[in-house]
Amino acid sequence: MHMAQLTVRKLDSDLVQRLKVRAARKNRSAEAEHRAILEAALRVDKFDFWDRAAKLRAATRGRSATDGASLIRADRDRDHRARQP
Repeated sequence: MHMAQLTVRKLDSDLVQRLKVRAARKNRSAEAEHRAILEAALRVDKFDFWDRAAKLRAATRGRSATDGASLIRADRDRDHRARQP
């Protein structure tokens, strides 16, 4: 696997200091902590997706579905009527 490098410019010095403090608390270098933050933020978690999907299904269970085309037609017709003199 090719390992790329990332340079982040124009960071507030307070942000960098907080990164260093956070890293020190975890006995890591600032670079290692930065890497861990990026990995956690950008990791694709299949289980999290399926859990969220199940919660959405449960929250919408029992609701009737409306055909999208009928909604578009109703919207279009409403707008058309509004423009007539």
